[in-house]
Amino acid sequence: MTPSESVNPGMTWLVYALLTVAFWGVYGIFLHSGQLAMGDAVNGRYKAFLFVGIAYLIAAVLAPAIVLVVNGATWTFSAKGVIWSLLAGLVGALGAFCVLLAFGAKGSPGVVMSIIFAGAPVVNAVVALAIHPPAGGLGSLRWQFVAGILLAAVGGCLVTLYKPGPGPARKAARTVLESKV
Repeated sequence: MTPSESVNPGMTWLVYALLTVAFWGVYGIFLHSGQLAMGDAVNGRYKAFLFVGIAYLIAAVLAPAIVLVVNGATWTFSAKGVIWSLLAGLVGALGAFCVLLAFGAKGSPGVVMSIIFAGAPVVNAVVALAIHPPAGGLGSLRWQFVAGILLAAVGGCLVTLYKPGPGPARKAARTVLESKV
């Protein structure tokens, strides 16, 4: 249990949710920048993804292991929990890999990530309803929920179709720094 979970959480969950929005909101452009910075037109995206995996090792393996040790957690795991968690990690990693493949197929980060971040909540809602149906059945869904799903889909389309075009090309940072020396 983290310190925030042991106290009245209040709106702490919202802070974490917004941090996730911020982290995942920059993920695509950082990944694309890493791919380009590898300087390898053929394999740059795979080299970048290799380092994403190293970052996952640090953030998703070592950090929780340390928290579990600090909290004195048992090291027993249910089979069902392991399977669902491995499946979650697999689809997360495959999704990240598909982002790179989309970039490699000439998708621009702004368009690719707009589609992903508008489409993912829709898929999440549909799958969540299939796995955990509401007590009153699908007929009990409020119209606001259905409207929200439709608005997310329409919003993703609008952002993708009407995003601003790129501005003028910038000089490389190194060139600018060298000219000041």
